[in-house]
Amino acid sequence: MDFQEFLQFVPKLIDVPLPAFEAHKKMAPLERLKDLKNLDLKTADARIAAVMMLFYPKQGIPHLVLIVRNSYKGVHSAQIAFPGGKYEIDDPDFAFTALRETQEEIGVLPAKIEIVKAFTQLYIPPSNFMVHPFLGISKEELTFIQEPSEVADIIELPLSVFLSESIVVNTNVKTSYSENINIPAFKIENHIVWGATAMMLSELKDVLNGVLKS
Repeated sequence: MDFQEFLQFVPKLIDVPLPAFEAHKKMAPLERLKDLKNLDLKTADARIAAVMMLFYPKQGIPHLVLIVRNSYKGVHSAQIAFPGGKYEIDDPDFAFTALRETQEEIGVLPAKIEIVKAFTQLYIPPSNFMVHPFLGISKEELTFIQEPSEVADIIELPLSVFLSESIVVNTNVKTSYSENINIPAFKIENHIVWGATAMMLSELKDVLNGVLKS
């Protein structure tokens, strides 16, 4: 599928129902499912973040951008993520946060991104963040400028690869709460994408499959 054909499906995405937890749980570690089932958000006092699930054309083919976070002393060190970050008090809304952070981390101006819709928010217990994902489209080829203090690398994922079941795996990883845990994940290039990013990717994949096959 080329990018112009992909754009024809974008309006259908606006009103499509979100599968939410039904999609999230497909890629959730067992321990994460237990945490989410027992969660009381009223007492969690979660911090707020927003991320951008950004599609754009590369050589005429739809791609999705992901980032590799820098290594640091924290629960999300060196993990694969969407561009995005913490909501600031001066941000008028969460969509603005996602746009601002995308510009800061990978150098894409907000004017180049059309936000299609908000996806299901997701709570991340290890870092106590409630993350608000947004689907965005850029209709032009992009040149990324990564912020070296936050981003170690950029992954440009073709839509056809993302939608392939061949990248869905089960593997063992070391986490903030376990030395060795078996988890569902996406294997993208040489990276294992798991946890919150995989759960958000799962909802995005289910929605796109539903629309593209309709």
